[in-house]
Amino acid sequence: MPKRQLSGHQKRIKKQKTEALINSQKGAIKKFFSSNENVQSSVEEYENLVIDVAENLESSNESSRDINQNEALNIECAPVNIDDPCNWDNMDQKLRDLLVERGPVRRNGDATFPKDDNEKSRHFSSVHYIRHLPNGEKHDRKWLVYSEALNKVFCFCCKLFKNEGNKTQLANDGFQDWKNIGDRLKSHETNWEHLTCMNKWIELERRFQKNQTIDKSVQERVIKEREHWRGVLLREIALVEALAQNNLPFRGENEKIYQRNNGNFLCFIQMMGKFDLVMQEHLRRIEKGEIHNHYLSHKIQNELIQMLAAEVKSKIVTTIKAAKYYSVILDCTPDVSHEEQMSLVVRCVDISTSPIEVRVSEFFLEFLKVDDTTGLGLFCALQEVLVSLQLDIGDLRGQGYDNGSNMKGKNKGVQTRVLEVNPRAFYTPCGCHSLNLVLCDMANSCSKAKTFFGVVQRLYMLFSSSIQRWAILKDNLKDVKGLTLKTLSQTRWESRIESIKPIRYHPSKLRDALVDLANDPTTDSMAQSEAKSLAKNELENFEFLFAMAIWYKLLFAVNIVSKFLQSEDMCIDLVIEKLKGLIDYFENYRKVGFAEAMVDATEMANEMGIEPKFVEKRIIQRKKQFDEDVTDEVTHSAEESMRVNYFLVIVDKALSSFKDRFQQFEVYEKNFGFLFDLEKASSSDECLKNHCTNLEEVLKHGGVSDTVGRDLFVELKCLKQVLPRGAQKPIEVLNYIKLMADSFPNAWNAYRVLLTISVSVASGERSFSKLKLIKNYLRSTMSQERLNGLAMLSIENDLVKEVDYTNLIDSFASRNARRVIFK
Repeated sequence: MPKRQLSGHQKRIKKQKTEALINSQKGAIKKFFSSNENVQSSVEEYENLVIDVAENLESSNESSRDINQNEALNIECAPVNIDDPCNWDNMDQKLRDLLVERGPVRRNGDATFPKDDNEKSRHFSSVHYIRHLPNGEKHDRKWLVYSEALNKVFCFCCKLFKNEGNKTQLANDGFQDWKNIGDRLKSHETNWEHLTCMNKWIELERRFQKNQTIDKSVQERVIKEREHWRGVLLREIALVEALAQNNLPFRGENEKIYQRNNGNFLCFIQMMGKFDLVMQEHLRRIEKGEIHNHYLSHKIQNELIQMLAAEVKSKIVTTIKAAKYYSVILDCTPDVSHEEQMSLVVRCVDISTSPIEVRVSEFFLEFLKVDDTTGLGLFCALQEVLVSLQLDIGDLRGQGYDNGSNMKGKNKGVQTRVLEVNPRAFYTPCGCHSLNLVLCDMANSCSKAKTFFGVVQRLYMLFSSSIQRWAILKDNLKDVKGLTLKTLSQTRWESRIESIKPIRYHPSKLRDALVDLANDPTTDSMAQSEAKSLAKNELENFEFLFAMAIWYKLLFAVNIVSKFLQSEDMCIDLVIEKLKGLIDYFENYRKVGFAEAMVDATEMANEMGIEPKFVEKRIIQRKKQFDEDVTDEVTHSAEESMRVNYFLVIVDKALSSFKDRFQQFEVYEKNFGFLFDLEKASSSDECLKNHCTNLEEVLKHGGVSDTVGRDLFVELKCLKQVLPRGAQKPIEVLNYIKLMADSFPNAWNAYRVLLTISVSVASGERSFSKLKLIKNYLRSTMSQERLNGLAMLSIENDLVKEVDYTNLIDSFASRNARRVIFK
């Protein structure tokens, strides 16, 4: 008779099987919440899964009911590839429906498959996806799927709909005998069990397509739930974009709905809930405790910021690669947390804007935190970021830096190290910085010039030190609109014209303000003494008025050119034209400027009631030694001394400084000047041919040149004949060449290189303005990644407006496992 009770060994075997079954079911439900880049969550699955998860959580831990409804529990599960057959062992109806609706997912046909470890080194091939019929036709074996995790192939329909007795490898453990796979697939696709499973698969797939499944009502409810969550995420993305574009902070002291000081992000979410039905419903669920994962935490904010910034950055990099040639603009500044930030801006000819037009654009890419500010350290940082962006340094055609020694150094500077790698990366010192240095050289050329700006700063400091003194100044300037005293800029010398302007046009009112301040009994003795000194010894000094007339004219001329150079699409030809005009102005002012300044100073002196005359100083006669040669010393009058020792000194210093600091633009004119205006180009064919040959050598590196000289010569001769009237500027010529497709390839390259070269680092300086707004003293602990994301959204806000929110939501849903359904 058989035993009524199992033996100990049999009990142990049974216990092991039971434990193995329990362990195999652990965490099985997590696969429904996990996704990779290709996973799309099933709409008919979400409702049941959420209910199951809620019930499991309730039964396992009753204390979870006390979770604060306002805390963000954005728990990320480990991603599971639900498309891989290795994860289909615990099959149930919900998983089967999900997979049928998604369909089989294959690897890219061009992908390489891993080889076996044996001597044969065989591997699976994508050719097995195609079935060849005897009549020559080809059919797709859409049921055949490959498991990357197991390196095996499976039958999609048999794996999902197999019967208990089906023992084929393609339906169970997978098939890996690559030598005999062809025969096995042929026998399997004619098998009766395979055909039965195919019929079940196709029937269920059709029912899904016709929306006639048994759980149709549940499916409609889940679709509605999906649209709700997509609507919530859409509003969050729009809010992130708005806050970033206006440089506003996101977070506050806490992250709880309807509490004080919870930050701008949650505050605006609450405001939307008063008018928007979708957000109103979302907030109601949070308040009632119906949901715990409300996707409003700082982690979600950071993720949305990075996704938006990545979309914009990807578009910028695509534009740069399409343009091929590009220039880099670098500038450094310390931030509020005393870290050195290097701004990276790229300039290129954007050919993707429209089919027939091009434009010169400068794009901000990121801030680089640099610890080594030497030329080598900055060069390595630049090289690393270009590699990470997959931009070829060989296509670099321009470098734009300020006049710092670590940047422009001829031995160890960044520009020298880049030129060693790519000699065609032409270095251009910033035009605006060079103009500032010209003015700085002028101001330091003589002691009287230094004294003049010291007096201007003393005037500002005297009145700005207290509100009572500033009120006295305002009372005397109440009839003047838009003018007031301003401090001297230490970096932007051309902007000092704003400090001189109120003194230049209203010296009498400023003198009255100083007199009132000196007579005010509430003013302390030091301020009274300073006010009297400035009024008597400076504003009533004809020499000071004369110097002010000179500096105002010169600063005004330089300021106009400096503003012009700061334009984003400024090109070399226009810069050279403006600089030549400025030099001509200085040369002409050297001839007639002294007389004009005397007239202006006399008008101001008459207005103030002082004598328009320079003070004659007594000439000190030095005792001569008996053996010293006595020569006739030239003595000048006070007026002539002012002309020789002051006026001519600063103007001559300016002219010499212009020549020294703008030598690179003379090189550009020599190499590219014949492209500035084709109509005015040399009429001699021989001269034009020499220019084209020279440009070929300039743009040659490693035996390869961007242009062929003789072909460029032929193309330019043809262009001179066919160009429309009025198309004179390089950008206009380039637009015409683009319209003519590939008819002028060498001219196309030459003009693109010309327009790519940068002329100033104004875009980098403007990015620092955003840096100071974004990373202020209240947000000094901001991470570098978040800083770059917010800076990208703020600076390139025009490109942010072009981002497709629908694709962004799909990308957000696919990046990680989500507790709710977005797709």
